[in-house]
Amino acid sequence: MKRQGWVEPDSTLAVRVQCRLAGVSRATVYARRTPQIACEVELLLCRLIDEQYTRRPFYGSRKMVEYLRTAGHVINRKRVQRMMQAMGLAGMAPGPNTSRAHPQHKN
Repeated sequence: MKRQGWVEPDSTLAVRVQCRLAGVSRATVYARRTPQIACEVELLLCRLIDEQYTRRPFYGSRKMVEYLRTAGHVINRKRVQRMMQAMGLAGMAPGPNTSRAHPQHKN
């Protein structure tokens, strides 16, 4: 058994103290942790965001928050941004119209 296995995150003793006693770096202990499994609420919100994005791909995080709040969910914009980024979704925004000349420029 490696020394990293000696450190138990759920112990009453702090991880920092356990690492110092075992002589291992805290970074190695935190690096071997598995990511947390998303809860049902998180999966529901992701599904709702994905469905609404499929219907209206121009919705960004602000509009998505409005939609979710009208559906009865309490959520803030940063969480929606994080979820949309994790799913690879981004609102479509119009770009600059470079075809039209500015009226003050000479032709």
